[in-house]
Amino acid sequence: MRLLDSVLKGAFENGRLAVIDTEGRHYSYGGAGPGPHVTIRFTDPAAPRRILLNPELGAAEAYMDGAMLVEEGSVHDLMRLFFLNKRQFDMTPGQRFWRGVHRRLRRFQQNNVIARARQNARAHYDIGDEVYRTFLDRDMQYSCGYFREPGLPLDAAQLAKKRHIAAKLGIRDGQRVLDIGCGWGGLALYLAHLADVEVLGVTLSERQHRLAVARAERLGVADRVRFERRDYREVEGGFDRVVSVGMLEHVGAHFLPAYFRIVHDRLRAGGLALIHAIGTRAAPGATSPFLRRYIFPGGYAPSLSESVAAVERSGLWTLDCEIWRSHYGLTLRAWRHRFAERRAKVAARMGERFCRMWELYLSGCECAFLEGPSMVFQLQLGRERDAAPLVRDYVMEETKRIARADAAFADRVAATAWECLDGAPLPATMRQSRAAGAGLGGAAGV
Repeated sequence: MRLLDSVLKGAFENGRLAVIDTEGRHYSYGGAGPGPHVTIRFTDPAAPRRILLNPELGAAEAYMDGAMLVEEGSVHDLMRLFFLNKRQFDMTPGQRFWRGVHRRLRRFQQNNVIARARQNARAHYDIGDEVYRTFLDRDMQYSCGYFREPGLPLDAAQLAKKRHIAAKLGIRDGQRVLDIGCGWGGLALYLAHLADVEVLGVTLSERQHRLAVARAERLGVADRVRFERRDYREVEGGFDRVVSVGMLEHVGAHFLPAYFRIVHDRLRAGGLALIHAIGTRAAPGATSPFLRRYIFPGGYAPSLSESVAAVERSGLWTLDCEIWRSHYGLTLRAWRHRFAERRAKVAARMGERFCRMWELYLSGCECAFLEGPSMVFQLQLGRERDAAPLVRDYVMEETKRIARADAAFADRVAATAWECLDGAPLPATMRQSRAAGAGLGGAAGV
């Protein structure tokens, strides 16, 4: 503890951290600036050494293993304390050493060839749909919501996100749409009810694919909405619209140029693409060792400069770039609260260590968006400079039109995620519609 004590003395300016070691000795750090007051206790004498050698990963593993307990405050308070003092913390010897190592190894750590990308997807997305159901909205949207007004409920924020994306895409009858990284299918199914379009959604997750297919069948639109377990690099053919939400973070820094070239090649003349991704205002860096090892193997949120540079080499026009600053932080806050409410259920299924790991993940990411440099960007891309209207006014008008149209189907589409997980029978009206061979999209097409 003596060596860790010497490092922590200069690492805190805001808030206060109190530490109790295994011998009962007390240490205190910070206290001058505003911030949470947190007390931790070590139950394993080796924990301070692990943290000293590899601070972020060592501290996360100590908490996950029960070698470090939070006795005053919460683990979220501890994460906030870390982010409020991150500038000083990053200057400690251990952090500087590992940051340099991770940057030098970045190409190897993000070598997301197709086989490895499949393994990465299984590691995160196939842990069990019930885990995600505990904190996601009904539509199972595992990406940033759009909080158009303060206090918007999570389901409403996710619907607002889908409306905003659809407005930017200019969805119309007869189009062919590619959804790269389609998740549990919610956005693809929404677009297929907004207009008479054909949608191909691709995912590498077996569980996501299974649920998405079941939802399309349940809604009677499987003839127009196909979901395939396929890597984006394996897709062929042309599309009028390409949308990708929360997928760019799984590509890897040195695969970005190839990714945007594929978007270019899949777009037909006059087509539009909308890429929605986590990014950072900071310079290019490396993924947190905790996130890389336990949450998103192979994952990397690129800086905006890296993504735009890759677009420039692809032959695509950047027609619009929109920055969402705190929206994902508010989304993660809602997820964290919902997870906490259902924590006992998750612990019974996945174990206490998993719950502690997920608490760190949700809290840390929330702080990264509300206290740190993380943000979300949306790139609207096209092969031609006039593929989208010249001014943004159309987005607001189109959003209003879409909101009037989706009143007839948005709740019904969203509800199918949990219905299919529960194995609930089809409502009588839906059974009659399917028996008659009618899909849901025609009635709502605009």
